[in-house]
Amino acid sequence: MTTIRFKGFGEVDVPMGTSLLEAATVAHFPEGSACGGVCACSTCHVYVTAGAGLLSEQQDEEADILDKAFDVRASSRLGCQSRVVEEGHIEVEITRESLEAFENEHPAERGKYTGSGHSKTGGRVL
Repeated sequence: MTTIRFKGFGEVDVPMGTSLLEAATVAHFPEGSACGGVCACSTCHVYVTAGAGLLSEQQDEEADILDKAFDVRASSRLGCQSRVVEEGHIEVEITRESLEAFENEHPAERGKYTGSGHSKTGGRVL
């Protein structure tokens, strides 16, 4: 099992082969996925701040889609394309772009993550 910590939201243990988006979904953490996780948008854009070597390598298709994302960094990945390939500990920061997409996809959640600056668990978003 691999532990994935979503900064400001919590941790989830997942088996190998799980994508970051699948992990966030199972844990009920707010990662956007407008295309449903088929690498057709950039709404699942995250920053992998630790444990990037435990994830699958970035493919050309993912790099092409990341070109459409906001505030792309060296640690940027698409949650739908980043799969756990080794056991260990991974830390992920969900981008503002992804939080906004999640709120748009879930109208009852609007303003909960981007408007108040607090996570759903009551802690401060880091």
